[in-house]
Amino acid sequence: MEANIAVPSNSKDTWSGGSAKPFGASYGKMMMWFFIVSDALTFSGFLAAYGLTRFKFIDSWPIADEVFTHVPFVHGEFPMIYVAIMTFILIFSSVTMVLAVDAGHQMKKNKVAWYMFATIIGGIIFVGSQAWEWSTFIKGSYGAVKTTDGKVLQFVKDGKQIALADFVTGERTDERVQHTRKNGLWFEKEETISTYSVDQVVNAYKANPAIQVRTEFMNVDTKKKTILSREDGIAELAKTKMVVEGANLHVNEYGNTIFADFFFFITGFHGFHVLSGIIINIIIFFNVILGTYQRRGHYEMVEKVGLYWHFVDLVWVFVFTFFYLV
Repeated sequence: MEANIAVPSNSKDTWSGGSAKPFGASYGKMMMWFFIVSDALTFSGFLAAYGLTRFKFIDSWPIADEVFTHVPFVHGEFPMIYVAIMTFILIFSSVTMVLAVDAGHQMKKNKVAWYMFATIIGGIIFVGSQAWEWSTFIKGSYGAVKTTDGKVLQFVKDGKQIALADFVTGERTDERVQHTRKNGLWFEKEETISTYSVDQVVNAYKANPAIQVRTEFMNVDTKKKTILSREDGIAELAKTKMVVEGANLHVNEYGNTIFADFFFFITGFHGFHVLSGIIINIIIFFNVILGTYQRRGHYEMVEKVGLYWHFVDLVWVFVFTFFYLV
């Protein structure tokens, strides 16, 4: 019986691209590239599903300029401004990562550390901003109502959307109280009760002739949501099932609920990648500080995490384009 003899990898050709280090890339870099390619296919699938769903519900899809209008510590409507700032910060962190890799090639330990530190700070700001955007989206801006046939109705005055708080007055007449473990008999769980009851909203609408109802459906010609006449508004409000405040996986005051589902899933998945990248960058950063790679004679680990970080940035460019720009 012939014995199995290990063949030294240094002399073993793998494919036409090279030997044990095809295309001059080390094992670690090749594995990073394999991971990036597989992850890119995953994100491609998500974005393709988003695109197809959006195309299917194009007439009821929320308008991004009307959804993402908030800026921290500033009152007013600034469509897409903060998202653009977030994107710039993430792209700039990719630049600092390039500088860190370049400094590593020159074996300049201090520069590598400083550029990596800047990259980590940029990533933390981005993730923090994304968390703030999530909380703002969940909390909502205006409030709306949902009808028994699944339509979301918003309210406008002089053609501009207004919040429920701008015209709904008076006390609740349904005497509903949020059940808790302290006041609920046989209490298990209950959804949060809205600030206003359905009757409050409908009565306030009827009492104020300046208010109109806007549907979630878009006028294809004007690219704006359809505003109903007063009579049609009353007819639609007669079918109101619930008051909607903010967005979650079940309801969305901005329009189609599927938009919120995709938003939470895809931006959350990307945010998880950024958070993972920050943690890995921190580990590599401390190794740089300790001189681990200086002693090895190369900063290849910085290059590998740099590949991952550039991939995360590139994916965000596509997410940004799909969700906010198109």
